[in-house]
Amino acid sequence: MMKINDAELPDDLLYTKDNSWVKIEGDIAVVGVTELATKQVKEFVFIQLPKKGEQILKGKTYVSLESVKWSGHLQSPISGEITEVNEALFDEPSKINKDSYGSWIMKVKLSNKDELNDLLKAQQIADMQK
Repeated sequence: MMKINDAELPDDLLYTKDNSWVKIEGDIAVVGVTELATKQVKEFVFIQLPKKGEQILKGKTYVSLESVKWSGHLQSPISGEITEVNEALFDEPSKINKDSYGSWIMKVKLSNKDELNDLLKAQQIADMQK
């Protein structure tokens, strides 16, 4: 477990530079927002979720988030079919702030496992923060 300021980065996840995390479960990638991002934003008040069944391409927006003082989009770290969306976040997006790694956003059936090679390990994210 890496720690940056007061945010944790579990070693068993992969990361993007724009604060998404990825957990690999067979041929499914579970994707969410890092604790590093949630500590900076404080509390999400709105989320626009992706749609189940859609194809997502690496680099395309998969989620839009808003807090009181910030709004932005995150790009998908991988390509594939969205098999599941965490609908509970629509009514309570602040769950992401309370449990970043338990509050996943989407699950994607990977169409190109080679894209995982572009993701970063916790230590690499920590090194970038220095």
